[in-house]
Amino acid sequence: MIRFESILKNELSEFLSIREVSLSKNAFDHDCHYLKKFDDYLVRCGCYIKELTEDTIMGWVSSLTGKSSSIANEVIVIRIFLSRLNSIGMQAYIPPVPKVADDYVPYIFSDIELDRIFILVDNITMTKSQPNPYIQLEYPMVLRLMYGCGLRIGETLALRMKDVDLDNGVLTLRHTKGDKQRLVPMHISLVLILRSYCMAMGLIGKTDSFLFPSTSSDTPMSTKTALHRFENILKLSDISLPGRRKHQRGPCLHCLRHVFAFKSFAKAEKDGRGINDSVPYLSIYLGHDSLKETEKYLKFSSELYPEAMELFEDYTAQIFQEVDYEE
Repeated sequence: MIRFESILKNELSEFLSIREVSLSKNAFDHDCHYLKKFDDYLVRCGCYIKELTEDTIMGWVSSLTGKSSSIANEVIVIRIFLSRLNSIGMQAYIPPVPKVADDYVPYIFSDIELDRIFILVDNITMTKSQPNPYIQLEYPMVLRLMYGCGLRIGETLALRMKDVDLDNGVLTLRHTKGDKQRLVPMHISLVLILRSYCMAMGLIGKTDSFLFPSTSSDTPMSTKTALHRFENILKLSDISLPGRRKHQRGPCLHCLRHVFAFKSFAKAEKDGRGINDSVPYLSIYLGHDSLKETEKYLKFSSELYPEAMELFEDYTAQIFQEVDYEE
């Protein structure tokens, strides 16, 4: 458990214990981080009485840095804590949640860049510093699943053979973001590649085996390994984003998920399916809680497909309004 140091250390510890019961591990870890930062602020500002004035709280809000959405999430957690203080008889000012600016811009790989990435990943040989003997077979398949199904890296590496239905071409994702589950159908071409991969790795029939094992069959390839290898591929491919703006995401492994979303919209439009019909299905396919969560996948940093951009912009203008969390 985290060791708090401020005048409210007991209240913070008790609140964190209550939160742990109802939150997922990821959400609880965020709470721990936010509450410890708040505790450190109270120590720095010399708060020695159990009363949190407007000046004290707004001073804390003004000290927060980072993306507007991250700041809003942090304030929301502390607001819950402050509300609890009020409920047990303490005086604590509850600040409004700051507005979330529409500032997220993902990076979209071009077709030329994707070709360079897959040529490199299919031909890079293993170095002596790489202890995983399977990496040369595994990593090309990892990227193809992420690109072909829009998976997150954590979802991809957590797959076991019991989650892979090669007969029906469906993946079962059991513990995804927000502790949700979902079924992910694959294109037949991807199913055939995945079947060949499983045969080459000797995984057929081994239901409990990880789809992408590390040096030990009991653990999967680590996220750190996957991210580091992709960074090397980007360097060798000479793919970067000079002059990147604030909150504009540069090229990275997660961008493959954005490429999947973008190409799905572009293909739907080309095939004559209305974007109004495509968005809800894609939102479910990606494992989002709402269309609002899918909004950032409709924003793009490049003008690679100008014929589709106007459609996306018109659509988002109709269903997504400016976010304002102020109460």
